[in-house]
Amino acid sequence: MAEFDNDLQSIQEARTLATQAREAQRKFLGATQAEVDRICAAMAQAAADAAVTLGKMATEETGYGVPEHKTLKNLLSSQLLWEAIRDIPTVGVICEDPVRKTYDIAWPMGVVAALTPSTNPTSTTMYKTLIAVKARNAIIIAPHPFAAKCCAETIRIMAEAGERAGMPKGLISCMTKVSLQGTQELMRHKYVALILATGGSDMVRAAHSVGKPAYGVGPGNVPAYVDRSADVGRAAKYIVASKAFDHSVICATEQAVVADRPIAAKLEELMKAEGAYFVDDNIKQILAKNLFVGHLPNPKAVGRSPQQLAQMYGFTVPDWARILVVKLNGVGTEEPLSGEKLTTVLGWYEADGWEAGCERCIELINYGGRGHSLVIHARDENVIMRFGLEKPVFRIVVNTFGTLGTTGYTTGVMPSMTLGSGGVGGAITGDNITVHHLYNIKKLAYEIRTAPEAAFAPGSTDDPAQRRLFTGSSHSAPATTSSSMDAQVEEIVRKVLLELKK
Repeated sequence: MAEFDNDLQSIQEARTLATQAREAQRKFLGATQAEVDRICAAMAQAAADAAVTLGKMATEETGYGVPEHKTLKNLLSSQLLWEAIRDIPTVGVICEDPVRKTYDIAWPMGVVAALTPSTNPTSTTMYKTLIAVKARNAIIIAPHPFAAKCCAETIRIMAEAGERAGMPKGLISCMTKVSLQGTQELMRHKYVALILATGGSDMVRAAHSVGKPAYGVGPGNVPAYVDRSADVGRAAKYIVASKAFDHSVICATEQAVVADRPIAAKLEELMKAEGAYFVDDNIKQILAKNLFVGHLPNPKAVGRSPQQLAQMYGFTVPDWARILVVKLNGVGTEEPLSGEKLTTVLGWYEADGWEAGCERCIELINYGGRGHSLVIHARDENVIMRFGLEKPVFRIVVNTFGTLGTTGYTTGVMPSMTLGSGGVGGAITGDNITVHHLYNIKKLAYEIRTAPEAAFAPGSTDDPAQRRLFTGSSHSAPATTSSSMDAQVEEIVRKVLLELKK
């Protein structure tokens, strides 16, 4: 039997999975809310139970990050996510306005193609699967080639749990023959209705170029401003821990500190005590030369510890170093380390006063992080609100981790591994993508006011008799207000709506 090239096998797999997903989603369209929730609860529990194993598997396969931290992300994307979306109605009538006599009816998108990154592979797979199925969609995971095995194992675990709870076979799946051509075939397939893309800028641009609805994210060059009113000890502890978290592979990780000058020296000393190693100019030049390929983070340096970076690039750092801090002067191409690094290297700036800090943060955001996220450490509510009102980003988290705050672990925002960057960042929404984004709403609307007299006119006419007919007072619009609806029709409508709510 002839062996086919991997790209041909990948294309065929994409077509097969899309067809199976469409058939399964058609069956699932008739599921009740109780059935949907039972299936999702089973999948969330199975994913949470496997959080540790899958976290280790992701680290071993990709070489990125910290297994214990990936476990926390897996729990965020299964247990915490399910708690957040469990009670959201997604089947039938989900909202009604008795005054305006309108009914909102949830309707799934259909088949979702979900592109997942190598940096957060298992957690992103869990999260996208749960929000898709909760909204009665089918979903096909298209993993990054570096993370194909751990994504496939995540889907296998969730699919077995879901199918035991009554989910149609084929509703969720994962590509195992991964290639660029296969992923493109999946995105373009006629049965795919929506693309949910999380990953690098090039991948997101490819998703948006297909000509189908797509949710994507932009890069996150996240500044952390520390005001003179901040609890500086807490800020130091949080910034170092957040930057070190999973070796900085979450797109909302702090990429630079902007320290208010009166507290800068104290913040520096306290961060050193937490494991921040401030590098010299020689190491700074080595990092600037090696952390990027063009304008993008170097994949070889992504998700590495300070010690791994030192070994790779021929310099030394202390064993206690959790992150490397580089003092910078400017923002832009002349200062490469002012960009998003996706590894354990943090920029450092000082600014005198929150207004100057504000300007520096905007420079950083405009240099590769428009629309994404910002962290502020302050106790002055005026400063906090000014940052909230003025920054061109859609997640501003206060006195918390950038990594865990933006993704909904330590704040009240929706748990999510896909963080929209809005129109300013090239995305359709600035929200944390969740179940609400994966269904459309049908409107059922009754007449609440009678059409005006002129609406019954046939239009322009040369017949004088016709003109008199529609300008005289003898013609009346038919009485069709809801108050005069036939009692039998009202009873039918009531029964249908009750059935839709089940």
